[in-house]
Amino acid sequence: MTSTTKLSDHFRSGGCPISFELFPPKTEKGMQLLEQNVERLNQFKPAFFTCTYGAGGSTQSKTLDVVERVAKITGLPVATHLTCVGSTVEQLCDYLREAKRRGADYIVALRGDPPQGSDEFQAVEGGLRYANELVELIRKEFAQEFGIAVAGYPETHQEAVDAKTDLENLKRKVDAGADIVVTQLFYDNDDFYRFRDECDRLKIDVPIIPGILPVTNFQQAERIAGLCKARIPESLTNAMNVADCDEEQFAIGVEHAREQTIDLMNNGVAGIHYYVLNKSEAAEKMLEGLSLGQTS
Repeated sequence: MTSTTKLSDHFRSGGCPISFELFPPKTEKGMQLLEQNVERLNQFKPAFFTCTYGAGGSTQSKTLDVVERVAKITGLPVATHLTCVGSTVEQLCDYLREAKRRGADYIVALRGDPPQGSDEFQAVEGGLRYANELVELIRKEFAQEFGIAVAGYPETHQEAVDAKTDLENLKRKVDAGADIVVTQLFYDNDDFYRFRDECDRLKIDVPIIPGILPVTNFQQAERIAGLCKARIPESLTNAMNVADCDEEQFAIGVEHAREQTIDLMNNGVAGIHYYVLNKSEAAEKMLEGLSLGQTS
């Protein structure tokens, strides 16, 4: 599909619109399960769906398969992630043209993580070094085709020298033409509110959308949090450590994410982005009865 709705407009019509992030399954069975879960998630009237791809662009084609199928199932705008890793400018433009042909409406523009086995990001010859350069490329070559989201880090990007430098990098991405900022996951809302206040001070004047990942398996959550430098509150850690079974961990994690959601709504966030790991059960329990989703 081709959306007529600008990406930032989803967050300027009142209410608290939501979106869901997916990743490309490895098998056709996984794709079928994903489609079933997308249908269930669609009942919450999200503004759009996004889809990641694997390290170094390893699942780009499957990502576009997901984008195409989700657009067909839901009739909603869809976004594909795009990173600078391993790609020349020409290859990035090729991907963007194919993404548009396959129905993508928005791009989540990222620098990307260093390739496996490397501690430092290295641009390929003829490629880009930073996410703001990718935003500039999209705005220059595809200004009418795509809305652009970029990433923000409430607890500071793990490679950043310090929080001030990280925020300055974010401002460069927004000044280059990003429509919205979607944050990395966090488990303490105070971290998000501090981040939002700092964005205001720097006059980052696009919608700042918090990203939430329910903890449904504590070991998995610790691994993910470690990768993205997200702090798990002591109270949540203690509750998870005394849980008797996986089902109790699931219930504790979902309730924590639900409380985060309610508190964010009460504090006037522009919207909320959910990392759902291609599943719907946690989101269904977390969002049940809440006044979220599209208002029109």
